[in-house]
Amino acid sequence: MTDRPPKTETLHRVRLWDPFVRIFHWLLAVCVIVTWLWGQINPTGFLTLHFYLGYTIIGLLAFRLIWGLFGPWPARFRDFVYAPGTVVAYLRTASLRRPSHWPGHNPVGAFSVFLLLGALAFQAYTGLYTDPDDFINAGPLVAGAEGARVSWATFWHQTMAPVILLLVVLHLSAIAFYRFWKRENLVPSMINGEKVVKGYVPADRIIEDLEEEAAATGDRRTA
Repeated sequence: MTDRPPKTETLHRVRLWDPFVRIFHWLLAVCVIVTWLWGQINPTGFLTLHFYLGYTIIGLLAFRLIWGLFGPWPARFRDFVYAPGTVVAYLRTASLRRPSHWPGHNPVGAFSVFLLLGALAFQAYTGLYTDPDDFINAGPLVAGAEGARVSWATFWHQTMAPVILLLVVLHLSAIAFYRFWKRENLVPSMINGEKVVKGYVPADRIIEDLEEEAAATGDRRTA
């Protein structure tokens, strides 16, 4: 469990997110959005694309599980499982109008990561057993499943769709909050992998050390 908040005011520009995490992030975003949209605009037609995207999501989630266990800092799950005291301390500063420069997923972001990944895993699982009674769009495991399981899975697959949409909206809202209130643009780091952070970072990830005042000026300029 990670229980260390940033301990130093030194700012560094670092290589934060590795290419695999970034590719995973954008592929998952595209798959989730298109899967949801296809289910909405074509609810009674052939959902072949919906199925294939669902299988892709399962593959992406399996990769993230492996990468979360054996990947590099800060992609490992153990790097963003925080002690309660760290979460409380971060929440006390969340409303301050300044960048947090957190090295990796901050405590609130970490919770949203686990919540969204868990919701998607549950949705993918129920999709395998879903049967909307049209004899066309049944999940691949319906044939060998008991009726009760199919009914349960179908109910939850349909129920969770708006929940996942809500989680996506909250995720985007959090990004906007950090961009316009805390003056911290989180999107570029998920594109080029680089981010200005303070606190503990492995030495081999540091690109350059920054003066806090200069970095703060840069944050205001790009806000």
